[in-house]
Amino acid sequence: MRPYRLAVLALLAAVLGCVHPADESLPRATSNAVEKKPAADIKKIPLGKNVSLEIQGDVRRVRVEAEVCFRDGPIEHLLTCRRIKDHEAILTADIDVRHLHAALTAAGAVSGKPVQFRPKLAAPKGTTIKVFLEHKDKDGKLVRVPAQQWIRNVKSKKDFATDWVFAGSVFIPDPKDKAKPPYYAANDGDVITVVNFEGACLDVPFVSTKDNADLDFEAHTARIPALKTAVSLILEPVIEKKK
Repeated sequence: MRPYRLAVLALLAAVLGCVHPADESLPRATSNAVEKKPAADIKKIPLGKNVSLEIQGDVRRVRVEAEVCFRDGPIEHLLTCRRIKDHEAILTADIDVRHLHAALTAAGAVSGKPVQFRPKLAAPKGTTIKVFLEHKDKDGKLVRVPAQQWIRNVKSKKDFATDWVFAGSVFIPDPKDKAKPPYYAANDGDVITVVNFEGACLDVPFVSTKDNADLDFEAHTARIPALKTAVSLILEPVIEKKK
C-alpha cells in the first residue's frame, strides 16, 4: 500500500462504514402482483466542503457545489478550484479535490491514469463519468443539462461530444519531508479538464493538447447563466455490469 493513498482510503472507509446496503430501505413485494415501487429516498453524505456522495437505491453519484466564473472565450477546464485558473474554466468550486477523488471511489468509480507524454503519448483512462449541471433560472425553476452543452468547438461550433474519465491525478511526495501527506496535483486547479493535464482528476478520454487547433474549445456563452450563479455538478460513474 502506497503511503500517500492512506488519507484518501481512510476517508473512503469512513464513508462506506456509514452506508447501509442499498436494498435495506426498499419496499419488498408481498405478492406476485406487479407493483411500481416509489423512488428511493436520496441519502446525502458530506465528504468535505462542497462535496457530497448521494445514494438513491442502487445508484451512487457525487455532487459538487460550484459557481460560474467565466462565460465568454476559450477554455481548458470545465471545473477548477477557487481562485485558481478561473480565467480558463467555466466553473469554480471551493473544494479539496482529494474529497472529490474519495467520493468518486465511494460511488464505484475506479481511477485510471492521467495523460502520459513520455516515453510514449497515451490518452487518459479510467471509469467513464457523466457530468450534469443544475442551476435555477431567472424564474427560480431548476434546470438540469449535460455539461457538454456549455462547451463547444471553436471551429465547428458543435457541442462538446464526449464524457469524461476518472484519471485520478497524481500524488506528489514532499521532497523535504516524506512523512508529510503528499500533495494531490489536481488541487492546482485541474479538476475537470477539456485539455490534457498530467494532474487532472477528470480528463477527456483522448489526446487533447494545446497544440491541436482542431481541439480548441470555448464557453457556449448563450447557454451559461450569469457570473457567480450557483451551479451543482452531478457526477455519475458509468459502472460496467459484471458478467
